[in-house]
Amino acid sequence: QVQLVESGGGLVLYGGSLRLSCAASGRFFSINDMGWYRQAPGKQRELVATITSDGRTNYADSVKGRFGISRDNDKNTVYLQMNSLKPLDTAVYYCYARALIDHIAVDYWGQGTQVTVSS
Repeated sequence: QVQLVESGGGLVLYGGSLRLSCAASGRFFSINDMGWYRQAPGKQRELVATITSDGRTNYADSVKGRFGISRDNDKNTVYLQMNSLKPLDTAVYYCYARALIDHIAVDYWGQGTQVTVSS
């Protein structure tokens, strides 16, 4: 089992910044992809950004140039730096990790952290 603990959400004004963190712990051989998804009220969960174990990144078009994803493999932690935040970024942000356990890739999700951007 893998536990993902998120932190860093909150309320911020339009144009402000927040940094989300997500630490993975538990029994696993390795963590492959990590990333962030978000779900706004009444909408489906959508990809925000992902990062592979060797640092390759992928972003949703809506956040390119404003958000930056990074990770510390030694700490099994992924970060999301969010700048120039807009009210449309308001959502619950979920951490995601794909762990290799007994030669099998298993996906895990965090409990979610609320990000609210007020205008």
